[in-house]
Amino acid sequence: MKQFVGVVGIYVRDQDEALAFYVEKLGFRVHTDVQGGPLRWLTVQLPDQPSFQLGLFAPGPPLHDAATEQTLREVVAKGAMPALILHVDDCEAVYRELVAKGVEGTQEPTARFGSVDAGFRDPSGNGWKIIELRPEPSA
Repeated sequence: MKQFVGVVGIYVRDQDEALAFYVEKLGFRVHTDVQGGPLRWLTVQLPDQPSFQLGLFAPGPPLHDAATEQTLREVVAKGAMPALILHVDDCEAVYRELVAKGVEGTQEPTARFGSVDAGFRDPSGNGWKIIELRPEPSA
C-alpha cells in the first residue's frame, strides 16, 4: 500500500493574517481555500514541493468547543507548539531576508550538529526553524 503525508496542519489565530504571512513573507502559494459552514479549509504549499500542503487552521467550531478553542489559541500564542522545520540552501541569507521583511527572528543563525540553523515565529506564535543542510562528508 502506497502512503505519504499530504497535509500537516497548524493552528493560527487569524487565517487571513496567516495566509498573507506564508505567501508574502515565506513564498508559499495557495493550494486550497474553501469555506464550508463555519470551517475554512485553507492550505498552502511551497512551489518546489507540490505534493505537500501546510494547513492554516483556526481553532473553533465545529471541531472545538469554546474552552478548547481558547486553550489552543493560548498555547499557540506562547510558542509552545513543536517547531516546524524549513530546509534552506543558505541559512544566514534566508534569516537576514526574513528579518528584513519584518519576520520575528527568535534565534540568529547558529552552527551546530554539522549544519546551521536559525529560528523565527509566525504572527500566531508558531515556531519555525530554518536549517541549512550540508553535504555529508565522504566516507
